[in-house]
Order: sequence, then C-alpha cells, then structure tokens
Amino acid sequence: MNLKAKHFKIAGVLLGATMLATVFSGCGGQKSASDANTIKIGANFELTGNAANYGTSALKGLRLAVKEVNDAGGINGKKIKLEEVDCKSEASESANATTKLITDHVSAVVGPATTGDVLAASPIVAGSKIPLIAPAATSPKVTVGADGKVKPYIFRSCFIDPQQGEVMAKFAIDTLHAKTAVIYVDSSTDYSKSLGKVFKEKFEAAGGKVIDQEAFIQKDQDFQTTLTKIKAVNPDIIFIPAYYEEVGKIVKQAREMGIKCPLLGTDGWDDNKVIAIAGKQALNNTYFSTHYSNKDKDVQGFIKMFKKENNGEAPNVFAALGYDAGKMLIAAIKDAKSSDPQKIRDALEHLKNVKVGTGIISMNKDHNPIKPAVIIEMKDGNKLLKEKIAPKD
Repeated sequence: MNLKAKHFKIAGVLLGATMLATVFSGCGGQKSASDANTIKIGANFELTGNAANYGTSALKGLRLAVKEVNDAGGINGKKIKLEEVDCKSEASESANATTKLITDHVSAVVGPATTGDVLAASPIVAGSKIPLIAPAATSPKVTVGADGKVKPYIFRSCFIDPQQGEVMAKFAIDTLHAKTAVIYVDSSTDYSKSLGKVFKEKFEAAGGKVIDQEAFIQKDQDFQTTLTKIKAVNPDIIFIPAYYEEVGKIVKQAREMGIKCPLLGTDGWDDNKVIAIAGKQALNNTYFSTHYSNKDKDVQGFIKMFKKENNGEAPNVFAALGYDAGKMLIAAIKDAKSSDPQKIRDALEHLKNVKVGTGIISMNKDHNPIKPAVIIEMKDGNKLLKEKIAPKD
C-alpha cells in the first residue's frame, strides 16, 4: 500500500470514528458512564507493536493507581473499573480503540503512550466531550492545536518536548561544555523531529553551533553510512532524540566505529532494551532527559508498591507516568464529586499540588503538568541521576 492510500485509509477511520462518537454524544452524552457501583475508565495503550514496551508499562502503572483507590474503598463508595483496549502502536488502531471505549460509555480515557497514537485519538474524545490524559506524549501538539488554542479535553502527566529540548541544550552547554553538535533524528516521528528543532534553537541561542543534521526512519538497521559522515565532522556531542529500538543500534554501531563523544537523548531512550541492544560499555558517556530516576528519594514509595504488585519487577519511566496519570484522574474525580465527564474535565483543568508517583504536580494553562526533568547518565549499564532541573513556570 502506498503512502497516500494508507493516509486515506487512516483518514477514513478517523472520520467514521468521529461521526460515531458525535452520534453518541448527540444521543444524550455519557448517560451510562458509570452505574451505581462503578466508574468506568478507558485504558487505551500500545499492548502490541513497536511501542508495546511503553504501553504495557504505562498500563501497569495505571492499574496500580486504580487498585490503590479501590482497595481504600473507591471514590464516594464507587469502585473504578478499567476498560482496557490495545491500539497496537498504530494511529488507525488507536482511533478504532478509542471509538470502542466511547461506545462503552467511559467517563474518561487514559492513554495511549505515544504522541502519534494520542493525536489519532484526540478528535474522537473531543467530539464526544470525554477527557483524555496522555501519560507520555510529549509533543506540544497533543494539548495545543495548530491555531494556538488549548484542546479542552486533552491533558497529560508528562512534560513537553520543548522542555526536554531546552534541558538537553542547557546540559550540553553548561555541563558538557559542548561548542558543536550534530542532530540525528528519526524523520518518521513528530516526536523526534520536534525535539531536534527545539534543541537546535536552544543550543545555538546559548552560543553553540549545530554543524550537521542527519535523519533515519523507524525499522532502519544499518546506520554506518550516516555515522561515517558524522564522525568526519567531529562534533563535541551528538543529539539523538529517538526511541529505544533504533537508539540502541545507533549507539552500538557508533562506538564500534570509534565515535567516542557524548551521545545525548531524551525519554525515548528510557527502556532497558537500550542496554540489551547497545551493550553496557557502549552506553558509557551517554545522557538523556526523562521524567524520574529510581535513585530519587521522592519516588521510593511508588517503586516499592509497584514491585509488590508486579512480582518484583522494577517500574520504568512509562510505568511511573501511567501511575501519575491515574493519580491525576482519581484526584479530579474526587474534586468533581462526580463521574460526569464534563465535571471531571473541569476538575483536571484546576488540579493543584497533587501527590503523584514522581512528585507533586499542578496543571498549567496549556494542560501540561509543572514538574522537573531529570538527566540520567548511563554508566556500566546503570542509570545514575546526574541532574534534576525544574521548569521556569
């Protein structure tokens, strides 16, 4: 199937799903969002496909948040019931999964994990006036439209790409004392492209110079030709804002080719598969921004609870963000004193000083949580907390 045909198919799915959602909204809204004993919440995650590690981890975090509140008696005597669907790491499937949740009359939706899948779900929940919390989608486009207006029904529990790009540019300049950089992006994802753009702006504004920009696409296996070009310009650092599968291969091949400079990335690196793919030694002298560190004293309570519920498995960052999204939603339902989607939306917009797994957050005017970013240093396969940087607002 060529690209145009594929886009046509996806557009058709979205249009049909939006119409379906509108029909339900027009027939009395979310009249069955809950019954006398339960509050029904949709969980739409990448349980299979290329981003399955992200989605399954985020769902485990969400389940933990729900279990905690249910074990404590629920909210106003009602237990939360999760309706779980698999968006298969594909935009068209994300639209279909969201439509299914709408037809199941959920009060709110948590997920998907990645930006592209959230953007596919957004028009459907908006058309049905159901709030959605994105745990890990960091593109600004998730909560703010092309017209600059905030999307009223979309929220998130993670920081946004501009914050990551700015943090990594600042880290490269102030801590690594880099003067030149090469940016190597995944041109098949908005996530990677937008991070590369912000990093370039901030790095050069701070006095650095981007001396080359290169690109790859998902599923690429051999990066040696491009890495040969990058090695020839001898940058102080290489910024690779991408997901773990390709990052692992790039780091491994770069080190095998004798590229020794620091390699920098973002939260897409934050998966142990990076270590399995690249190897512990190859990852030395690499750094990435992410949402929390298991070395942070503020997250030890969450880690302990997660391990207890998951047979000793340690949570990754996506589990933490899924847990945070669940805690945000629970706080909003309590504040709203209702399972009505509109009242939950209104409460989400005014969340303030909510205790979540990664700390304490408040919602800003663009529906983004105000929270610090951390810089992780990889050393002999271990993730060390290098720095913790709070946002400006």
